[in-house]
Amino acid sequence: MAANTAECSVVNSRTWIPSHLLLIMSNSSISINQTLHCSFGTETRTSFLFLLMIIEVAIGLPVNILALWIFCFRMKFWKPHAIFLVNLMLADFLLLICVPFRIDAHLRGDHWIYGAIFCRINLFMLAVNRSASIGFMTIVALNRYFKVLHPLSCVSLMSSRNAIWLSTLVWILVIVFRIPLLTTNLLHHKGNRSLCRSFSSYRNPPLAITVHYIAYVTEFILPWFLLIFCSARIIWYLKRQEQIIQQRKFKKAIRSVAVINLVFTICFLPAIVTGLGSLALKKFRPRDCEGFNKMTLAFMAGIGLTYLNSTLDPVIYTFSSSMFRNALKEVFKRMQQ
Repeated sequence: MAANTAECSVVNSRTWIPSHLLLIMSNSSISINQTLHCSFGTETRTSFLFLLMIIEVAIGLPVNILALWIFCFRMKFWKPHAIFLVNLMLADFLLLICVPFRIDAHLRGDHWIYGAIFCRINLFMLAVNRSASIGFMTIVALNRYFKVLHPLSCVSLMSSRNAIWLSTLVWILVIVFRIPLLTTNLLHHKGNRSLCRSFSSYRNPPLAITVHYIAYVTEFILPWFLLIFCSARIIWYLKRQEQIIQQRKFKKAIRSVAVINLVFTICFLPAIVTGLGSLALKKFRPRDCEGFNKMTLAFMAGIGLTYLNSTLDPVIYTFSSSMFRNALKEVFKRMQQ
């Protein structure tokens, strides 16, 4: 009787569970608690995020397909500027075809049904193409800046071949920095749910996730300051120009860079602010799980806004390329006939 008592533990007056099963359950619970700073709340969905992703896919995919068709069949020749825009469009398109899987998970209560491997692939594709989109937006703005302010520089006189090499380098860099997402388990289990997230409330983030965090913040801050610098310099030069022709050229450039800056700020700044806010809460108020979970929800909505960038980028094509703008006008004229 003593041996039986030693081997079993009483949960309540009617339930007896063997002690070795209790040990397994306890270790499982400890593992989850040690991995996550705060357990996921019961509600991880927002109507705003759901509607936003639906709009992004419903508008973004057709518009980017139209842009691809124009670039391939309606533009008579490609220059470095057009090559960068094509790569920007490709990054946007590849990102948007991954968003429907996030919508599906959202409809299921943030439950991922496609397995751990495809979870990694999906988040890897989202991160890579978001980074590539940021990279090519920045290059388009810098290209416009050098064309106007430094027309005789090597950047302004770049050949199409060099533009292709630069585009290839951008793709290689964004892929290398996101490889950690393929080497880390990103599927977290909470009750009956499986949550697929590259940003999660890790108590002690693994090295791969830390690299992902650093890359995410850096890829926003550096381009953002570059865009602000380009805008300020073009405005300063515009005020110094007295010739009407030069003023027109500078006004076109500032419109192009300003649109890129506006899209960039609207789409990426909220996620950076809420993401850093989550990290600050975890560090300075580690027991405030309610506040942390609310900030995490806001961060998830901010991540949804980053996908909006791929829907709004066709506006950048229109303002940045007269060839694309003329081809688009021709398409609309033919549709009205």
